[in-house]
Amino acid sequence: MELAFIEITIIICLAAFFAVIFRFLRQPAILAYILTGIVIGPLGLLSITNQDFLQTLAELGITFLLFTLGLEIKIKDFTSISKIAIIVAGVQVLFSFLAGYIASILFGLSLASAVYIGIAVTFSSTVIVVKLISEKRELHSLYGKVAIGVLLIQDFLAIGVLIFLSGFNPQLSEVAPLFKFGQIAIKGVILFGVVWYLGTHIFPKFIERLARSTETLFLVSIAWVFGLATLVSAVGFSVEIGGFLAGLSLASSIANYQIIARAKILQDFFIILFFVLLGMQMTFNGILSVFVPALLLSLIVLMVKPFIVMFVMGILGFKKRTSFLTGISLAQISEFSLITVFLGQKLSHIPNEVVSLVTLCAIFTFTISTYLIAGSKNIYKFFNKYLSFLELVPARIEESVESISAMPDLKDHVVLIGGDQMGQSILSALEDMDIDVVVVDFDPEILKNLESKKAHRLFGDISDLDIQQRAKLDSAKLVISTNPDLEDNLLVLKELRHENRRAKVVVMAFDADEAKILYKAGADYVVLPHLAGGRQIAKLIAENHLDKMDSLKKKDLEYIS
Repeated sequence: MELAFIEITIIICLAAFFAVIFRFLRQPAILAYILTGIVIGPLGLLSITNQDFLQTLAELGITFLLFTLGLEIKIKDFTSISKIAIIVAGVQVLFSFLAGYIASILFGLSLASAVYIGIAVTFSSTVIVVKLISEKRELHSLYGKVAIGVLLIQDFLAIGVLIFLSGFNPQLSEVAPLFKFGQIAIKGVILFGVVWYLGTHIFPKFIERLARSTETLFLVSIAWVFGLATLVSAVGFSVEIGGFLAGLSLASSIANYQIIARAKILQDFFIILFFVLLGMQMTFNGILSVFVPALLLSLIVLMVKPFIVMFVMGILGFKKRTSFLTGISLAQISEFSLITVFLGQKLSHIPNEVVSLVTLCAIFTFTISTYLIAGSKNIYKFFNKYLSFLELVPARIEESVESISAMPDLKDHVVLIGGDQMGQSILSALEDMDIDVVVVDFDPEILKNLESKKAHRLFGDISDLDIQQRAKLDSAKLVISTNPDLEDNLLVLKELRHENRRAKVVVMAFDADEAKILYKAGADYVVLPHLAGGRQIAKLIAENHLDKMDSLKKKDLEYIS
């Protein structure tokens, strides 16, 4: 055991070292963990004597990952997914699978390997996409909502695939395939039926009684994970599927987010070992034999898969910009892709070379897609004039939003960029003044909520030149941006510096360093939320107007409601 502890210590320290480096390179930590495994395994830094023990810990990592995923999915979400996301995801999954499958057959791989690789290139990384779009503060943009919807569908499908594959135990290979499929389907329906009943009728009340004691709640939750995983394993499925079902059964409880917060600590630790193990299992003796196939599969993921998404969205009536940004966001494989081939190897369905191939594809696509997503707007500007073919039909969906109000011939008006929270309070103040206001936002729901406001509403992203022209930035007297995105605000300042020097510009920033950059770029005033809030309280204290708090509270409550 002491040797196992030393080996785990070396693995964790090396993973931490690479994670710091990859953090500076703005790359996903997953790549750091895979590199750790490569350095330890194929490059021979450390000879692991307790590999079975490490594999057990890795399986725990997948189990806890699926447990937390199940906790975040309400059972009712299965019936409340956008129709657009279902169509886009369905077509993308089908054609991506066919592309990966056909390419694998052309590489001379076996039928089973081709199926696994086809599945692997189908899914995109929820962790990476959500993280990067969230950092750009564009989760509520139209393309962000479609991308997240597609990822949610993919996650559901991935769970279904894992359940199906885990039911094919190689020790039961003498059973006829059709009969085996029927067995898996029946077992799956029974398991989901039991989970649905427990999650809707039993656990919500039971967990509510335990919620007062965090330690007891966490211990009972972990006991349920291990207990259900063992039971599921006994009936022929993998323990990882038991983890997902355990999470799904607790998702509707009042304390699901409290459980997630605790479980993520275990998940993050054990999942590191899973990705390290994947790196260790790569075989560099035959790396040249899988390098070219991995490169070609990466091109399918980076180019073909995004194009499928763009094409389908064009048919559905989206503009080329929304289609392009959504497609670019999905240009990588998923953690589920790696979990799938890991499971396939464990079940002896595929050889170790396929794991190396998919892992290499993950390294390529994770690295490149990170930069693609970060610079997607600039990439779109470069290719904009070549993308008109994506608008295969009139952009019905976005035009229906953009036509919320037609833009009249405006002059000396106010352009308000961002109509949520701070934007709404500013808009309420501007309503008392006899002045035209144009609200620009990329979230159609926000614009619909402003129907009662006396403002012209314009759907789109202010970084889009067409939106700038339609908002008539060149004739505005005041431009207010509640969008904290530094890149967008700098672009607005640059545009106004060339087209409308007389306009006053107020922008928002979250930290002092960004505020300095914006002032240097020509902003007349930069709003720092924490500073503005502090000054309001300080003013009330300094002017001895604490009695005004009740009236301010009343106004705030009216706004909140």
